[in-house]
Amino acid sequence: MKDHLIKLTLNGMTREAGCDSRTTLLDFIRHDLGATGTHSGCEHGVCGACTVELNGQIVRSCLMFACQAEGATIKTVEGIANNESMSDLQIAFRKHHALQCGFCTPGFLMSAEDLLRKNPHPTEQEVREGLSGNLCRCTGYVGIVEAVLEVASFRAQANGGQHA
Repeated sequence: MKDHLIKLTLNGMTREAGCDSRTTLLDFIRHDLGATGTHSGCEHGVCGACTVELNGQIVRSCLMFACQAEGATIKTVEGIANNESMSDLQIAFRKHHALQCGFCTPGFLMSAEDLLRKNPHPTEQEVREGLSGNLCRCTGYVGIVEAVLEVASFRAQANGGQHA
């Protein structure tokens, strides 16, 4: 039974749908709002595949109820692209083979964007620590770290070496 009507902003668009009290934010985003880029991995908040941005902070959408997001602004991996083209981070992930099966990639992209927003000039160790909450079984993380460092360097050059 859908006993709650949830209204929120998803990737810049106001959305509204019904859900029951026990619906996770992850299931609500995927099944009720159709944003299927966010993945369900462990369902315990460990793997990071379900990472989304909620009111400017990254969260594990499998650990929240949809009801808790009433009125919130949410960004999913679908929201990081620039209109119809990929973001610089998505392009760098492709270039550095930072994805293989791709299951973990949406969570890594969301976490990496958050990391770069908070720390525009991270060291390799800071990238590794910043992404440590996301698990990947395929890549060995080297390409992921290289992609994030390349984007940090590119963004710094684009900003004349200044912090964003």
